[in-house]
Amino acid sequence: MYKDFYQPQNYVNRELSWIDFNGRVLEEALAPENPLLERANFLGITQSNVDEFFMVRVASLHKLSAANVTTTDASGMTPKEQLDAVNEKEHGMVEQRYQIYNDQLLPELAAQNIQILHVRNLDAEQYEYVRRYFNEELMPVLTPMADDTSRPFPFISNNSLNIAVKLERDPESLHVKEHEILEGDQEIQGRSQEPHDENTENEEKFATVRVPEIYKRLVKLPGENQFVLLDELIKEFLSVLFPGYRIISSGTYRVMRDMDLDVAEEDTSDLLRAVQHQLREREHGHVMRLEVERDIDPWLENHLIKNLHVNETAVYRVNGPVDLTFLKKLSGMVKGHNELRYQPFKAHPDPRFDMDHNIFEAIRTKDHLVQHPYDDFQSVVNFIHQAATDDQVLAIKMTLYRVSGNSPIIKYLGMAAQQGKQVTVLVEVKARFDEQNNVRWARRLERMGCHVIYGLVGLKTHCKLALVIRRDEDGIRRYMHLGTGNYNDVTAHFYTDMGLFTCDYELGEDMTNLFNMLSGFARPRYFHKLRVSPDGIREFIDGKIDEQIKIAKAGSPALIRMKMNSLSDKQIIARLYEAAAAGVKIQLLIRGITCLRNDLPQLHENIEVHSIVGRFLEHSRIYYFKGNGHEEIYLASADMMTRNLNRRVEELFPVLESDTKARAIDIFDKMWQDNVKTRILHGNKYERIDRGKTQPFSCQEYFIAQAQAANRADKKETEQHQAASAFQPMTRHVSKLHLNDEKEDNAHD
Repeated sequence: MYKDFYQPQNYVNRELSWIDFNGRVLEEALAPENPLLERANFLGITQSNVDEFFMVRVASLHKLSAANVTTTDASGMTPKEQLDAVNEKEHGMVEQRYQIYNDQLLPELAAQNIQILHVRNLDAEQYEYVRRYFNEELMPVLTPMADDTSRPFPFISNNSLNIAVKLERDPESLHVKEHEILEGDQEIQGRSQEPHDENTENEEKFATVRVPEIYKRLVKLPGENQFVLLDELIKEFLSVLFPGYRIISSGTYRVMRDMDLDVAEEDTSDLLRAVQHQLREREHGHVMRLEVERDIDPWLENHLIKNLHVNETAVYRVNGPVDLTFLKKLSGMVKGHNELRYQPFKAHPDPRFDMDHNIFEAIRTKDHLVQHPYDDFQSVVNFIHQAATDDQVLAIKMTLYRVSGNSPIIKYLGMAAQQGKQVTVLVEVKARFDEQNNVRWARRLERMGCHVIYGLVGLKTHCKLALVIRRDEDGIRRYMHLGTGNYNDVTAHFYTDMGLFTCDYELGEDMTNLFNMLSGFARPRYFHKLRVSPDGIREFIDGKIDEQIKIAKAGSPALIRMKMNSLSDKQIIARLYEAAAAGVKIQLLIRGITCLRNDLPQLHENIEVHSIVGRFLEHSRIYYFKGNGHEEIYLASADMMTRNLNRRVEELFPVLESDTKARAIDIFDKMWQDNVKTRILHGNKYERIDRGKTQPFSCQEYFIAQAQAANRADKKETEQHQAASAFQPMTRHVSKLHLNDEKEDNAHD
């Protein structure tokens, strides 16, 4: 029975597993096969990853610990124990990040004449440039904030970069000559009261200066590819901001706050208003982490710790620049050096899905499976665009979880509404860190005439669905796109996701029922082919695992293959353990959190786990079952996480047609063969594959090559078609000639 595996030693803590995943991303900053500027980008990504982790996951642990919650997770750890373990492990990760920055990236960048310089190392021309830049650009914008008896410690906003300043009154400015002053109607000897005139003139004082976010962190210097950090430049000229005072020391710092949106939906009738209120309040969340420069003045550090109310374990002293996310911008600022970046490639645009073809006819003919970013996401955009402009389209229904800041899909949905089509859009305004963007789009869609839904009480709507209802010659037909990833035209360039275009009748009925559930009071009793969370996907996966167990117990080969972002659900893991113990072979592709161990003796080494971390972020979800000669493959928006299975609206759908099914299986096969960007789980630790003499194979590079080959084939076909078209007039002319063979032969003679 699967519940026999419900023992703490059989599970890995979710938060510690996430830190291990970020460590795999960090390995890419060292990987010699990655171009140098891309390695710098990976280092920046690890920083932004951990920032979000602290703002949400660590913040949640803080709240539980503060409430004295002592219940344990699947691995047997209380919130307080998890919090302590997370901080201990992350301190080690910080050391690794800065060691890579100082000992690897900076020297290798310098060898390519790309330099991030300290102000003290600038030559005379560069120093004059930054001095003028400060005086003309920065100084008018900067606002020093004091902390003294009349002005309390200022609020430090989340993720902002700041400079702490220790200063004292300049002794020379203290010698103010006494003179006659008018006090009421009397003239007396003395001096006028000055700003900050206290009895503590000789005491050390604290001030802070926020580094303005409107300027790039990397300031480009005269010359080729040389930069200085904005905060270091400001520190050099701080004295200009404090005339009459002497700067004793300064140091850069930043804080990460609790940014987890906590909307009590059951207490509000207007979810949108509640989200907007929470967005305003969120900025004032408790401090989860304080980062300071390692050599910061102890007096400044203590002042920050005291006033920000930070626990010592949450203070991170870094050996280099605070906040390494600026490295994500470095490649875009470096001129030339294309050899230090990934070679660009063009996604394959299926000609049947361009605006010159009837997309609905292509879908009516057969199902189409797409894999982004190798297949152009424009096919999805064109699907919505053509639906908006097609006179036969009656309605469009769509779910939006995350979209880009300038989404063409939003524009086409609005266009459809303005042309009289019925447009219903579910915009999930609780999508973490996209709340503000989604609130803005929801308002705009409403203004354009769309009917907007903001989600269900207590649930996030995470499914990725688009339904187009069209009046065809033979009646009403439903055209659909079902996906594993967001309708975001920007992230579609570097997230790997899969989608299915279909007009399958039963899936169409299921989609209609689902949208009725989302927009009204419908509670469908069952779905034909679509599986929907909460509950539906868990029940379906449980059933499929049970089927494979029966097959294995009957003595036949049974195989389960799953690809997901994270595996953390206690029950699903226990069921996989039960299947492995029964003899089912299990192959898992998990990019991130992995709470499963595969070294338990009861499993008989039947569980293999791979993790691919490479150029593109692996985001697609695939669930595959094979036994008794049958193969079934499903795609989904859901990971095997409790939140996806219990607290979100998610979809799982089958890939049924022979060619699309074969392609989906082949995609998994190719990912499983990867030996370049794959790590293999041993117990609870991932390790790189030792290829030995095996030929290297990168699945992402393979799919890129496939896309490029398809582009070449399309180009060749187009050229042949154009050449044939050019000769058609001559062909028609020659066909009217009536020369017999004999005359033709004589002519050749």
